[in-house]
Amino acid sequence: MSNQPTLQALSDKLDEIHSLAAIAAKPVLDLTEAALFTGFSEGHLYRLTSRKQIPHYKKNRKLYFRKAELEDWLTQEAVPTEAEINSRAATYIATR
Repeated sequence: MSNQPTLQALSDKLDEIHSLAAIAAKPVLDLTEAALFTGFSEGHLYRLTSRKQIPHYKKNRKLYFRKAELEDWLTQEAVPTEAEINSRAATYIATR
């Protein structure tokens, strides 16, 4: 057995790279592209849209997502760094 990638594996990887390059150039994504962009499954994204928990659009029974809105949604709950926590604690103690 060889550790060399198979021709099919290389072809699959090229397809993935092509898809990611296409997504990078598009401001609006369909469900499949949004799943690839976010790393979520299509089913999970569909559940989020049905619960109105993620920004999305519908046109002719198809789901669309603005990439910028997905980026904002993915990064809306930042976890504070240790330095930020220490700064808040120092401010709290100083103003108490």
